[in-house]
Amino acid sequence: FPGSTIGNLSHQASIQLLKNVVNILGEGGGMLIGVDLVKDEKILLAAYDDSKGVTAEFNKNVLFRMNNELGANFNLEKFKHRALYNENETRVELYLESLANQTVRIGETDIHFLAGEMIHTENSHKYTTGHFARLVAQAGFGVEEVWTDEKRYFSVQYLTAS
Repeated sequence: FPGSTIGNLSHQASIQLLKNVVNILGEGGGMLIGVDLVKDEKILLAAYDDSKGVTAEFNKNVLFRMNNELGANFNLEKFKHRALYNENETRVELYLESLANQTVRIGETDIHFLAGEMIHTENSHKYTTGHFARLVAQAGFGVEEVWTDEKRYFSVQYLTAS
């Protein structure tokens, strides 16, 4: 199972998703999942605010899609990608920051942005192995095995439904 799904959800939504998986698998069923681990803030921010602008382009795509699919009129040049690390929540938060006072129209609705105002677009939670074990236990899983890369940036974990 791709861990990025769990990472993008709130903890409560992750628990609910995992409870649903436990119900599907039944007792003793197994699940292999990737889990992004907590690491140094500099490493995280370099990944989510990369020098080639790949993540910025991905983040701004939400505005592009609203323009194309909802008839909005966002000027993508008037928004800047921002990646911030929230240490208390152990997550990277992605935002689009308005670079000017502006008004955007979506359908019949005008939305006013002040310069510096931010749209929160995504969360990407990071876990310690202990925190993840406690999270999955709330859903009815036990951690059977954990494999990590040499730097302990990422893990693959085998869970069993109990």
